[in-house]
Amino acid sequence: MSTPKVALAHANPDGALATDALIAAAREAGDVARRFADAVDHEARFPHEAFAVLREKRLLGAMVPAVHGGSGASLATVAEICRTLGEHCASTGMIYAMHQIQVACLLDHGAGSAWQQQLLARVADEQLLLASATSEEAIGGALRSSGCAVNVEGDRFHLLKMAPTISYGAHADGILITARRHADASPSDQVLVCALKADYTLQSLNTWDTLGMRGTCSNGFRLEATGHVDQVLPVPFGEIADATMTPVSHILWSALWVGISSDAVSRAKTFFQGQARARPGQLPPSAARVAEAVSMLQMMEARVDMALERQRARHAGSSVSAAFALAAEMNGLKTAMSTMALDVVQQAMLVCGMAGYKHGTPFSLGRHLRDLWSAPLMINNDRIQTNTANLLLADRS
Repeated sequence: MSTPKVALAHANPDGALATDALIAAAREAGDVARRFADAVDHEARFPHEAFAVLREKRLLGAMVPAVHGGSGASLATVAEICRTLGEHCASTGMIYAMHQIQVACLLDHGAGSAWQQQLLARVADEQLLLASATSEEAIGGALRSSGCAVNVEGDRFHLLKMAPTISYGAHADGILITARRHADASPSDQVLVCALKADYTLQSLNTWDTLGMRGTCSNGFRLEATGHVDQVLPVPFGEIADATMTPVSHILWSALWVGISSDAVSRAKTFFQGQARARPGQLPPSAARVAEAVSMLQMMEARVDMALERQRARHAGSSVSAAFALAAEMNGLKTAMSTMALDVVQQAMLVCGMAGYKHGTPFSLGRHLRDLWSAPLMINNDRIQTNTANLLLADRS
């Protein structure tokens, strides 16, 4: 198991002005996302309006190094952007996070490939949106297993993947696809293939009519791709998953969940303060709950900050023991944050009462709860806890 790098080697230690400009741009996109969030949720449609602003502000290339035309933003800055977008529209924030996870994989594992470097430059220049196809029929969400295979003839490849979900697949400009290295490879002998829109066809297998995160448009697809063998990343997918995809996913998702929770707590605080003003000198009955929600949100924020700091501190490490410890820590981050976010919003709902339960009020929290119920299910927490238990069995530190 390799030690996670999570794109830190390729990121500037953002200057305050650069970071502030990126966050200010994210707030502009967030303001637009908020205006259309209910429509995106109701219609289960892609958040086109917010992504038009994200592209205009060149935020899709935020993590791409300056040498390739991007902003060279750190993982911490991208996490703050995810949080900012999550405060306004969870689907917008999740799509942005998933895109940046793919960019991080290219940054950390495509350095030796001219094709991958050119793709990074195109992401920054053309503001391409990258998606991911890792799930597969009969395998489900088992990230480290594939049924489909890369078939190579000469310098060309072909693959066919039946994917039960590809988030925003129909709206992406490219997809990073997991597959077995070749037809005779074992399910765990995987590679990651970069395919641009001209390289693949998508045939929809189902619709995305879900409880929450409806704007991610995570339909199932029959995905058939062809291209040049240079589009296959040179590093085994197992290393990419351990070193980058899993830790970056858990950090950026957690930052998004903080954003959703933060907006819920803000609504609860405003409702609580209104109650207090209506009866001067008398604390509303929900006082303890709003205080608890604020405390839990602060713990979530601290957990993300700690995870980012630990990534920076362990970036240069290489021991197997450190890798096991970091993998277990990132697993714990995901399971803890996904459940705590739900707890925070449920506390906020109890503070707001019927005003939070109803749709269309300034304190409505139904969408927050529905969106956050995806959090324990995205790479199911039970699966993650089992993986963590296996890590602990093997760890001798």
